[in-house]
Amino acid sequence: LVVMPSGRAETDAQVAARSDVLDLAGAFQNDGFKIRDGNFLGQISKDHSQIVAVNLYSGNAYWFTASTGQKPDKLKVSIFDDTGKPVTYMPYQAGPRAAAGFSPDASGLYYVRVALEDGQPATFCLIYSYK
Repeated sequence: LVVMPSGRAETDAQVAARSDVLDLAGAFQNDGFKIRDGNFLGQISKDHSQIVAVNLYSGNAYWFTASTGQKPDKLKVSIFDDTGKPVTYMPYQAGPRAAAGFSPDASGLYYVRVALEDGQPATFCLIYSYK
């Protein structure tokens, strides 16, 4: 399932997830990363992760940042190439917040998976930054 970019956050859960993910992504702005316009909102559970397709460019560095905004959750962000094979990335995980840093060797289609490793089904927000 590919989650499409959504418009403005509407529910309390969407607002909380977006606010929390922007707080985390702000740390990468200090390192020169620019937050890309738009965000991806969706529902996840322990047995149902979400996958977002993205076009990335070699020579750029990216951070994919996600949050549910719910304290008991344990979230994970992973990156895969166009064939579905995992790529090497820099992981970050802190409860309901997770991120993956990646600099592709080749431009093209990649997949970002947001998975809930522990917690109740939740709304998540994913954004990405680049430089």
